[in-house]
This record gives sequence, C-alpha cells and structure tokens, in this order.
Amino acid sequence: MHRRWIVRAGIVCGLALAAVWPAAAATSPVTLTVDATEAPRKIFHAHLAIPATPGPLTLFYPKWIPGEHGPTGPIVSLAGVRTTAAGQPLPWTRDPLEMYAFQVQVPANATAVEVDLDYLAPASGDFTAGASATAELAVLSWNTLLLYPQGAAADELTYTARVKLPAGWKYATPLPVSAASGDSVEFQPVSLTTLVDSPVLMGAHLRTVPLPSAKPVAHSIEIAADSEAALDMKPEDAAGYDRMVAQAGALFGARHYRSYRWLLTLSDAVAHFGLEHHESSDDRMGEKTLREEGSRRALARLLAHEYAHSWNGKYRRPAGLVTGDFDHPIKSELLWVYEGLTQYLGNILPPRSGLWTPDEFREAEAAAAASLEYQTGRSWRPLVDTATAAQVLYGAPNEWASWRRRVDFYDEGNLIWLEADVLIREQTGGRRSLDDFLRSFHGGPTGQPALKTYSFDDVVTALNEVAAYDWRGFLQARVQSVAPHAPLGGIEKGGWRLVYTDAPNLFMKDGDTANKTATEAYSIGVVAKEDGLLADVIPDSPAAKAGLGPGMKVVAVGGRRFTLDVLRDAVKAGKGGTGPLEVIAATADFFGTYRIDYHGGERYPHLERDASRPDLLSEIVKPLPTVKPKS
Repeated sequence: MHRRWIVRAGIVCGLALAAVWPAAAATSPVTLTVDATEAPRKIFHAHLAIPATPGPLTLFYPKWIPGEHGPTGPIVSLAGVRTTAAGQPLPWTRDPLEMYAFQVQVPANATAVEVDLDYLAPASGDFTAGASATAELAVLSWNTLLLYPQGAAADELTYTARVKLPAGWKYATPLPVSAASGDSVEFQPVSLTTLVDSPVLMGAHLRTVPLPSAKPVAHSIEIAADSEAALDMKPEDAAGYDRMVAQAGALFGARHYRSYRWLLTLSDAVAHFGLEHHESSDDRMGEKTLREEGSRRALARLLAHEYAHSWNGKYRRPAGLVTGDFDHPIKSELLWVYEGLTQYLGNILPPRSGLWTPDEFREAEAAAAASLEYQTGRSWRPLVDTATAAQVLYGAPNEWASWRRRVDFYDEGNLIWLEADVLIREQTGGRRSLDDFLRSFHGGPTGQPALKTYSFDDVVTALNEVAAYDWRGFLQARVQSVAPHAPLGGIEKGGWRLVYTDAPNLFMKDGDTANKTATEAYSIGVVAKEDGLLADVIPDSPAAKAGLGPGMKVVAVGGRRFTLDVLRDAVKAGKGGTGPLEVIAATADFFGTYRIDYHGGERYPHLERDASRPDLLSEIVKPLPTVKPKS
C-alpha cells in the first residue's frame, strides 16, 4: 500500500539482532525477478539481488501485512531459500526467536547478497496467505515473494521488479511499466512501500472495464476469471460503478492517487475477500458473481468499501497502524474508524450510485443491527477490544462467535457512524452532515498518494469543527464501554425502527444462498450448514437451552431427515403451537434428541418506518451533486 511511512524513533537502534542497513547501500535498488510461469501449479519463483556491505545482515520476510491488521505474512509457504554472495554459497540462519528473520554474514569481497526463493501458494486460507492461483488466473502479492534488509524504512528501499507470466496471460496492476516484451514485464523502480501496495492480477481471461466519468484520471475495473463468460459485466453495473467514482469524488472533494484500478478476481477456487491499496484493491469473489443478483449486490458493497479505503485507511490512517516497515507490531484500537467508517461508506455509496435501492440499504443496515443485538459477548467485551485484538479475532473460530464477539468494529462501527451522521444533521437543522466531516478530514489536495496519520483526539476535533457536540463522550460511551444493546440511535433517530417479521431479510437470504446455510439465529438460535452441521448457536437461545451447540450435526428435524428447507419449514410450522421442536443431532459417534421450546415462527430483521421522526436515512442515501474534485 503506497504510503509515506513515518519511521518511529528507535527502530534501528532497537534491533539487537539486525545489522543497520547502510545508507550508501540504500541508494542502490534491490532487483526482484519473479517467475510466475508455474502459477497454475501454485508455484512462484523469485530471485533478488540486495545491495550489501560486508558484515552481519538480517533479511526479513514481510510479517505485518497492511490492511490485514495482523502478522499474516505466509512464512510457512516459503521454500527453497538459497543465498549467495560474490558467486559463492552463503549460509543463512533463521533467528531462533523471530521466525521471519534470516541472518547472513556478508563476506569482505561482496557488494550484494543474492537470494533465490520459492513461494508455494496454498489451496486454502485467508487474505494474501490464502488461495491466490488457479489454472486460469493468479494474484501476485509482492509481500509473499521478497525479503528486505531489516533496519531500513520501507520508503527508503527501492525495488525494481520484473515478472514473467504464463504464456498468453494478460495482467493488470497500478505499478507503472518500464518495458514489456512477450510474456515478460519490467516495472519502474518504486519504494518497497509502493511495491507491497501494488498487486498484479494476471490471467488467461482478463477484461478491462473503463470508468470514464473522472477523466483525465483513469479509473477501471480489471476482471480476471476462470472463464471468458464470467467477465461479462452488465452495462448498467458498469454505469453504476462509473457513478460511484463520481459520487466518491463529490463526497471527499479530492483524490489521492494517480489512477485507480479495482483488481477483481472471479473464481470459486481462490480465497474470497477484499484488500485495500492506495491506487487499487484486491477483490475476490465467486466465478458467477456478475450473473447472480445477490452476488452483484455483495460485489457493490465490496468494491465501494475497498475504494473508500483509498481515503479512509490509505490517505488518512491511525498513527498506531504506521510503523515504517513490515516487522514491527501495529496498534489497532482505532479500527472502528479505519474499518467501521469504511463499512458505513460501503453501505451508502452503492445507493448513491444506483447500484442499490434505498430499501436494499435499509436491509443491509437491519441485518447488521440484528447481528449485533444478538452478540451476547457485549456483556463482557467492549467494542474497542475487538479492534485491539483484531489480529487474533480474524482467525478465531466461528463457533460461539457471538459469545466471544467477532471483528465487530466493522458493522458496529458502521452503526456508530450512521448515528454520528444523523446527529450532525439534527444538530445543524440539516445544513451539515457526516459528508462535511469526510470532506474536511479526508479531503485535502488532489494529487500523488500521501499519508496523513491521526489520533482519537484528531477525530473528536474534526467532528466538533463540523457540529459542536460532546463527541468525545459520544464515542467513548459506544466504543470503550460494555453495553447490552447495539447502538441503534442512528436508525431510530433517522426515522426507522428495527423489527422482525417472517419475511426473509434480503442480505441474509443472499448470504444463505451463497454459503448454503440456514440462518435461524433470531428464531431458534442456530446457523446450520447444508450437511446439518451447526456452524453456530446463539447463547441463551431456545436451541442453546435445549442443549445444542456448535459442531453438532443435525440429522433429523420433527421426525424428517434434515435439509435446510425441512429446518426452515419446521420453524415456520411451529408458530403458535405448544409442543417442542424435536431435533436429532450427532456429536461425533453419539446421537441425542433435543427438544427446542420455541413457538415464534420465522424471524428476520427489517427496518420499519417511524412516522413520528423525519426520514433521515432516505436523505443520507440521496446522490450528491457531482463536480470534478479540486486540483
């Protein structure tokens, strides 16, 4: 992710095991050559030439990956590490306490250390450490294929990168190209910061969807898929994303990038996620995404979220997330701003762009609100702790998720910023809104990628400049304290109320279709998979009180063999009855009968209009007048 790193005082002098990277050597670029011709086999090869001076040198494999908020560098997938200097083998030793550090002794006659390594891309997993290649496409994340001299700031290291693609494959990346010949591409020298921030999407099937509204600044969606048919984006969707570019420009009033590319991977065989970068984003969904209505809705939120990160997360970033390198730990307690505010933007940009209807926006907010109302972990864990502990919560099991809490800084942060938006509109009689905060806090001059850090106090000050209010108390109460209920003030003061009916929630239905699950969290209290496995059980729910728990496998419901429809029908049929819902479930080799005392029928969340209050939610999702961002 492109950034102007702020180097912490003491980084170099505190490295007891690493040699200080000589300033003279830092003026010479590191060369990195990647052979991706075996990407269909999930194998990548890299060769590095790293300028060095005689003496001890520690080479570091990137550990703390920006945007992943944790020590997620896939060191376990690194193989074939060989080092040489002056044409001779150079033994390396892994640091016994830091698994990402490799120590070498550079001989007196050497001016560089050469490193060969192989990256064995996994077939499963999350983020850049997850599945990233198929027979038809691959995403090259540079952090998986390089080492750097520990003790140097990432902005002070220059890398010249080259890549050889599989025969006939095309590519897309925000990196500026120096030369291209056949299947080989050389990129212009960039800082290590910029390199890691600039993935390369490649594939046999790749299409560019230009978004022309912001010319002369180039915007595009670059799509690679496992089939040619999967590349076909509907013209109305392309027009919607073009409007999103215009709406974001109107919202922030400035752009901090030279061009912007969504790098969209459509495959059922890669990890599905979105990862923000300053001038691009790495977005991955299923192969049929562009042909399925529910998946297209989810895609609109994903692309809006990652695009908004170019301002909130890349240009403006919590100071604790900025370390100057990829080996020092981060402090993530402000992720409810970094991710929570971006989640809110990911919900309002699609309706403002015509990719969602206002009703779809309300369904998304209802689904988020209900899930947080049913987080029983609220009784012991404040929201800020989910942010501070993000590095462990991302990999936490799904079982009993509401008891331990999840990475709730996304959706609960969304509700907090919705409430802040509504409060500003109330306090100013509709003259101002959160849009004004975003423009002043995330705007600034249009131009090259830049980094401007902030603290909690900076957020409070900026909000008060938009509308005078006790913002410190408002945020502390919602972020730092435990509370029995989700922060629904934005919904309620915005003229709506959270209700439950037997009509499926649109986004929950989309999720159940995509995941092959039945979410009965708000009725009997379970989330069941297609094979009957209980992915989760809500504590204190009727199912939990009956003795059911995550990991059990339901084999029969009401005397019938389990299917998702049988479960849904049984919950529906029990409305108003008196007898328990009988379930047979297995725990490993042991079977039991469980009687669920529930008679409320199906329950799914929605927002219902409260006519006693102004409809501010509808005002929030109205499109902004579009003008070109200031230069």
